[in-house]
Amino acid sequence: MVATGYTEQNYGEVTVLSGTNRGAYPFGNSLLVRGTDATLVIDPSLSLVEAAPPADLVLISHAHEDHVAGLGNYDVPVHVHDADLAALQSREVMVAGFGLPADAVADADRALRDKFHVQGWPDAQGFTNGTEFDLGGRTVTVVHLPGHTAGHSGFLIEPDGFLFVADIDLSSFGPYYGDLSSSLVDFEASMRRCRDIEARWYGTAHQKGVIDGSAEFRRRLDDFAGVVEKRDATLLEFLGEPRNIDDIAEHRLVYRPHVEGAHVTPVERRTASQHLDRLIGKSLVAEVEPGRYRAT
Repeated sequence: MVATGYTEQNYGEVTVLSGTNRGAYPFGNSLLVRGTDATLVIDPSLSLVEAAPPADLVLISHAHEDHVAGLGNYDVPVHVHDADLAALQSREVMVAGFGLPADAVADADRALRDKFHVQGWPDAQGFTNGTEFDLGGRTVTVVHLPGHTAGHSGFLIEPDGFLFVADIDLSSFGPYYGDLSSSLVDFEASMRRCRDIEARWYGTAHQKGVIDGSAEFRRRLDDFAGVVEKRDATLLEFLGEPRNIDDIAEHRLVYRPHVEGAHVTPVERRTASQHLDRLIGKSLVAEVEPGRYRAT
């Protein structure tokens, strides 16, 4: 594994702990936020495993392994959205949420335990949209942004004007909505919500880091959201003749052909199903016979 470690960049009183390889998975970007009364960490990543800065509490944007790998270094209150709380409290629940084939579950559980140090945090507490954490002269407010997971959340830090959008990460890969609790409809609504929030800085959990200014953020967000439209277009072209879900999954809307793993087919199937639903709703695709679909 690549050596862990992070670099620090300050944005007001918000310190971004930029992970190895610019926070590319399996690493990530964490935040350290200081007030006069308390300090918190957001999303302690794999890069914090060997050297975690002290904090009085930890906030988790969502219960995925790359956002909690450094959590074992903290013996302080931990908070996540209510909808992701069970997955944070139990590694078994987290793995189940990936929707993997039964014969892949044990390997996934082992990877979360050994590579990401996920142990389950049964004492973790929930929060909801709008929950405010007052650090003394600085507040961190929960912005629920579901879609990636049901509980996926961002955090607005004031008075610095820093919005952490977590895995609305602006990468060229595009939005990911392939877990059991994921939702394309919710993801698109969350992107619209982000677009309407004025901030000075917008922080992402992975490679893109921090975006300066709302105009540039919205431009990049539009490009990110455009990947969904490209997947629609790919699917419509493929449905020039009747196809079923297995055909679409094999054709792939999400992963490139060289990507392998037990997660690929389940993610492709769930992604295809969500795109089919929206295209049928727009009368662009019809079910021409049971389980087979064609562009209209």
